Amino acid sequence: MRWLLVFLGAFLAAPASALSPAAQEFMAITKDLEPVQCEKRRLRRQIAMAQAERRDADARALRKKFEALDKDAKTAKLEKRLAELQPHVSRSRDPDDLTEISKQQRDAFYRCD
Repeated sequence: MRWLLVFLGAFLAAPASALSPAAQEFMAITKDLEPVQCEKRRLRRQIAMAQAERRDADARALRKKFEALDKDAKTAKLEKRLAELQPHVSRSRDPDDLTEISKQQRDAFYRCD
């Protein structure tokens, strides 16, 4: 009986789902990039509004801000690594990888606004 309690305690203390190393890295990078991605989304919306309202000078200024974000060396390096990891994660055999990544991205989307 005692060994059963030890087993149940160990089973319940173990994480419910262990992610693959690629998914863990993907999620860590995504978390680091979240503020930049939010800013890019905000700028895209503002650019679209400026274009729709035919405010060309505003649209150009906003595009320059957007390009500056893309030129940041740290951001570019992280985005490049995400692009390298994406095929590995999308082909993952671990069913929890895509579920957890999707949840993280959904949560980040709602935090941006």
